[in-house]
Formats: sequence, structure tokens, C-alpha cells
Amino acid sequence: MADPTGFLKYERSEPPKRPKSERTQDWHEVYADQGQEARNEAVRTQASRCMDCGIPFCHNERSGCPLGNLIPEWNDLVSRGDWFAASERLHATNNFPEFTGKLCPAPCEAGCTLSISPLSGGPVAIKRVEETISAQAWESGYVEQITPEVATGRHVAVVGSGPAGLAAAQQLTRAGHEVTVFERDDRLGGLLRYGIPEFKMEKKVLDRRLAQLHGEGTTFVTGCEVGVDIAVEELRERYDAVVLAVGALRGRDDAATPGRELGGVHLAMEHLVPANRWCEGDGPPEITAEGKHVLIIGGGDTGADCYGTAIRQGALSVTQLDQYPEPPHTRDDERSPWPTWPYILRTYPVHEEAGERLFAVAVKRFVGDEDGRVRAVELHTVRVEKDPETGHREVVPTSDEVQELPVDLVLLAIGFEGVEHMRLIDDLGLSLNRRGTVSCGADWQTDAPGVFVCGDAHRGASLVVWAIAEGRSVAASVDAYLMGGSELPSPVHPTALPLAVV
Repeated sequence: MADPTGFLKYERSEPPKRPKSERTQDWHEVYADQGQEARNEAVRTQASRCMDCGIPFCHNERSGCPLGNLIPEWNDLVSRGDWFAASERLHATNNFPEFTGKLCPAPCEAGCTLSISPLSGGPVAIKRVEETISAQAWESGYVEQITPEVATGRHVAVVGSGPAGLAAAQQLTRAGHEVTVFERDDRLGGLLRYGIPEFKMEKKVLDRRLAQLHGEGTTFVTGCEVGVDIAVEELRERYDAVVLAVGALRGRDDAATPGRELGGVHLAMEHLVPANRWCEGDGPPEITAEGKHVLIIGGGDTGADCYGTAIRQGALSVTQLDQYPEPPHTRDDERSPWPTWPYILRTYPVHEEAGERLFAVAVKRFVGDEDGRVRAVELHTVRVEKDPETGHREVVPTSDEVQELPVDLVLLAIGFEGVEHMRLIDDLGLSLNRRGTVSCGADWQTDAPGVFVCGDAHRGASLVVWAIAEGRSVAASVDAYLMGGSELPSPVHPTALPLAVV
């Protein structure tokens, strides 16, 4: 620990953002370019707030980082200005720290000891430090291609090129196996490519890391849906093991609300994917918020992504609905005591830009015009009741009063129900469990011998940090399956869950 009293001397600070008037006119990342020297000095100060706790909850898989990132160690190295060593310690546990540094909601910060009391000045800005270590590593040439000294002669197929699939592929390639990643889309990256908006992570960041994987020897095949473009039987014959990292992209719909069939009512991904393709140069999207009153239903990450995308497309107004009451701004120790993930209001940079959020409200019905397109919604106040025995939640109106809101575009961002129904799963003889995902044993192997699963396809829609952790863990199991043992790290067990209050 470079400074035992650092948290007393320095307040927590976030990286500066570009002016709202500037960033809403383009698709570049929200945060401002400070310049390397100023950025590094500011982050060194933030790292010096770390107390190097005797029991660091920040890198515990249940209360903090499932990757087991050695956070106190690289905080100390950064505070001393040793960026090379910090990069080595960070990459020892995380294949893609630039992804987590930009996209992860940072459960490590919720588990930071300085989160116990607001009198501490706030948790260490771990996410900011992590992202800066990665940025400095790329700028200084610390990130190199790592190739194996010995080839095993074993062949592994990874289906899906999201963060879980990429992490598994990189680990297995470095272990000496010949790895081929199959991606059904025309470009690699999964949700990192077509789900995450450019203003959260510019795709040059993804492309840079993909180039590293390609240079290390991983083979990529795009535009190929396994089970359709290549038969499952052929895949099993050509490869000694298969890893399913197909995600959980089956969006939850709202068929019960009258008017759902109207034109202009879409699932969130029907909006986000074409918007990201537009940024890739594929032409303007058919579903756009330009010149429209936009309503987003759902208060999570996907809803915020739609929110920022709609603003940048030129929406006339943006309104986001959440059926739950507005959460508290600070941790409620009775409801979510430290070090659990706190139930608090989460405000994203896009919420500072325009629009408004409404809480404890829901759509009573979608109102259409004479052409069958949505023109308004009727809203009513609600509360969510949970059956203590079954856990089933019911949305109950709290008033007969109805508010009508003009709307031209409705985006349903109410979560995901699991793995999409696909021929690949059927031809492997697998079935989805009640959570809509693929089950596995303690070794990450499914009921199909030699077929493993990881990431959202196993866990359900989750955080990027859990996807990478599961990708690393499944790689260790595949390596052991092929070689009889493995020295690859396995940070999480298939049954691992974050610490929570039920």
C-alpha cells in the first residue's frame, strides 16, 4: 500500500465527460480525452485510495469480481507509477480488461471496504483504474501476442464470439490447441459488436483485441450458423471438443398489453442491432428514433443503451418507464448490506443528456392510429407484488387515473428469456432448462459428451465480467478433458452466484 491514508486525503472522482451538446451529436465515447500524462496522474491518485485490505472483498467472486482480479496489487503498482507490472497483474486474471473497464458495472466497487460508509468518500474508482491500465498497456506496447511453444494436435470449436467465447478461445489457443470460432453474424464480437452502442465502447477497441487473438493462432469463421451452414454431425467429427457460447438473446416480450401488435412497437435489440450496423457503415437503419417521441420500457442496461441511441438518432423526446419505485440514492443497509450488490438508483451518462425517467408506472395499453401504428400509450401507476411462497411477481394498478403520452416508437427492454431456439441445440440432443439456458455439470460439460457451455448460454443474461470468467473456466475444463489435466485458471464454478439478500 503506497499511502495508508490515501482514502482520507483524496475524494473519489470519475473521469471527465465530453459536454452533452458535443457528445450527443456523434457516436464517439462519452468520456473526454484528457491526454496521457494528465489521465495517468489522476488515476494514480485514485489508486492510492486503496487500503490493501487484509480481506479484500473486491476480488472475491461472490461479493466482488468473479475473475478474481488482483485489485489491491495493481492499485498499489499504479499508485507507484509501475504501469508495466500493473498490466501484467491485470492480464494475469482478465483477458479483456478494456471490455470490463468500459462496460462492467463494477461489483468490485460495491464490495470495496470503502463502500461500507459514505463517510469514506466513496469506493476506490477500480473500474477507472482498470480501464486506464489497459489503455496505457496498449499505448506503450505492453500487450503482445502469446503463442504456445507446443501444439497439442487437438481441435476445439467455439460457437459464438461474444466475451465468453473469445475468452475461452484465447485460453485454449494459448494452451496449444487449434481453436476455431464460429460466428453466425457477418462480424465478430456478439453483443460487444451489435448490442453495445458505440458511445459506450468504440468498436476499434474490440477490433484491436480480435487482431491479437488472430495473431496468436485462433481461427475465425463468420457468417456461419452451426446446425444450418455446417451440420452438427460434421462439427463433432472435425473437432475433439465443442464450446457453446451462443448467448441468451431471446428477448422477453409483452404480448399481454393491448396494442402490442401495432407498428412501431419493437424489442430493444431490433433497434440496437441496426443502429450498431449503421455505425459500422452498413447504411441507415429501418427502425430509427429520428423525429419521434420514444418510449423505452425497462430500467436496466439495455434500456439505457436504447435511451442514448435514441438521443443520438435525433429523437424529439425520450421517456423511460420502470414499474418499480425509484430506488434510493444511497445503500439501504437493511435491504442490501455491504458487501452485497446494492439496490440503488443507477444513473448512466445518457440520463444526464436529455429525456426523463418515470417510476412505479406501466403501460395500460398502446393506442394506434388509423394506419395501425402506435401514436400514444396510456399509463397508470402500479406496484409490484411478490408472492412469498411462489416468488411470482404481479403488477397491480394503484389508481384508476390514466395518463396518455404521445409516442411514435416503443422499445421493449424488459430482459431476456434465455437461449434462442436453434437447430444447434436440438441436433446436439440438448434441451433448455426452466431458466431457458443450457445446463452443465461441475466440469462445464453438457449432457452431450465433449460439448461444454459457458457465458450467458449457461448463466442467462449477465455481466461481461461473468462471461469472461466463465469463458476462462470452461477453457480449463476443456483442456483437462483433452489432456487429462490442466494448468489453466478456473476462476468460477458453474454454480457460483453473487452474494445477495433474498
